[in-house]
Amino acid sequence: MTGASSLCLRGPYRDGRTWSIVETMRRVIVPVTAVLVSLVPAAPVLAERQEKVPVAEGYGGAVATVDLDASKAAISVLRKGGNAVDAAVAAGAVLGVTEPYSSGLAGGGFMVYYDAGKRKVYTIDGRETAPRAMNATTLEGIPFDEGVTSGLSAGVPGTVANWDLALRKFGTISLKEALKPAIEVADRGFVVDQTFHDQTAANAARFADITSTAKLYLPNGAPPPVGSVFRNPELADTYRELGRRGPSWLYDGQLGKEVVATVKRPPVTPGSTRNVRPGLMELSDLRAYRALLREPTKVSYKGLDVYGMAPPSSGGSTVGEALNILEALPRVGLHEYLESSRLAFADRGKYVGDILGVPLKQLLSDGFAKERACLIGDRAMAHPAAPGNPDGSYEDCAEPEGSATPVAQEGPETTHLVVADRWGNVIAYNLTIESTGGNGIVVPGRGVLLNNELTDFTFGPAPGDPNLPAPGKRPRSSMAPTIVFDHGKPVLAAGSPGGSTIITTVLQILVNRYDFGMSLPDALAAPRASQRNTPQTQAEPAFLTRYRPELEALGHSFAQTPELGAATALEFVGRGRVQAVAEPVRRGGGSALVVSPSR
Repeated sequence: MTGASSLCLRGPYRDGRTWSIVETMRRVIVPVTAVLVSLVPAAPVLAERQEKVPVAEGYGGAVATVDLDASKAAISVLRKGGNAVDAAVAAGAVLGVTEPYSSGLAGGGFMVYYDAGKRKVYTIDGRETAPRAMNATTLEGIPFDEGVTSGLSAGVPGTVANWDLALRKFGTISLKEALKPAIEVADRGFVVDQTFHDQTAANAARFADITSTAKLYLPNGAPPPVGSVFRNPELADTYRELGRRGPSWLYDGQLGKEVVATVKRPPVTPGSTRNVRPGLMELSDLRAYRALLREPTKVSYKGLDVYGMAPPSSGGSTVGEALNILEALPRVGLHEYLESSRLAFADRGKYVGDILGVPLKQLLSDGFAKERACLIGDRAMAHPAAPGNPDGSYEDCAEPEGSATPVAQEGPETTHLVVADRWGNVIAYNLTIESTGGNGIVVPGRGVLLNNELTDFTFGPAPGDPNLPAPGKRPRSSMAPTIVFDHGKPVLAAGSPGGSTIITTVLQILVNRYDFGMSLPDALAAPRASQRNTPQTQAEPAFLTRYRPELEALGHSFAQTPELGAATALEFVGRGRVQAVAEPVRRGGGSALVVSPSR
């Protein structure tokens, strides 16, 4: 690749070796981190806690999550003979303890699963739904921030139904068994790190306005200090009871009644001036909820097959369309990466949602991709890019029609994990409660934060928008759990949190790996930029330092953001060996583990 539009993320040393921004980050940040950690005394009860590592290679199964306890839970399940789905559910439940501001049993998510025995990809939609009393105008006129911290933003939870369906159809252990590691972690506690402390502090004002949330997350009226041990015995008891009683305890039982009561009458702190709106959820909404098996999206890219999540997620369609556009171009560089994403987001906003008639086949067709690709030139397109017309009749270079749809606000906090087992089964799993800390409301006595997933809907008025709320509808998601195949065999799985930047993070990882030739660890750790048909491209500081001048010369405009995503991935590297990869730095770094480093 040559020229400013084919910028690379690597460069030569004087002696002929190559450097990467990733190596530079590791050399600078890792030693500093080690010094800082040594200054924080670990709690005695957890003194033997091992350190997180972002990359692990080995055999018999592998896992990558953002959290060591979650990764250890998954590996323990694999070592006891469980499969990838068993391990993913166990890890997901632990993340509800240690990453409670990003996930939990009152949230939702999507699984993309490869069944090696059947040689088939399945996806499970555990996305939250709107109550039956919600309609297209319910959110109109409500300030976004006010909508977040409210009962009105809470969608009908899908995570427990997701776990249940996955275990019943593909797993080998019971939900009760899968919850045991999470119960143990919730009982004994975990050491508060800087990320958990900072996220609590950032939410302290709204947490303080909810009695149950303040009691749990603001002990002594302040965020738990770094190095302290945080326990959640109420959540441990909730998991125990869920294991004993099963999913019906939530969807048609006492836990469901308590969730509904909390949504309809949020426990606001006396004297608070915050307007915490009541929600619309009823027990009948919980009774009606179902996790759903859906057909995955699929595109071919450079001889590889890329599977993702179909609507109501826009992850599979938008990543897939952008890859198709890139493949239709004569060269691929960072300029082309940004422009393909810009166009794919224009089409996402116009056509994708939980509605009948999403033109998914055409959005992912080669003909449509070529028609869109011809709009990419040597300079950045004017903002905003208009959506295309995926009607099945394509010209060499048709002018787009219609107006662009603004990118809706989405909470950045979600989490993602990947697992592979000894039999070759692979799962990529995104789970979320939407914004950092969800809607900020803990169900009293249960230790569970509610989601604010309904703020993913378009607030309106926006006639014709595919993502307006409706009774029982699932808000459009950007979660993009992805599995890549080569000649029918899985070779890579990846995903990330980050709201709508999830799509660009996954896309950039794939471009880094397959177009720029990076190793998977470098592909994850490389600095990121996210163009979502917005006036400015969000970019991390390291990206701007390295690439801003060249890209601005092509007409791109940037806005700095501290970090984008917190990805996890794995790759089969030959002869049964698997490489698990997590972030080395973002969100405090992730945890990669393998069942055995050697055969």
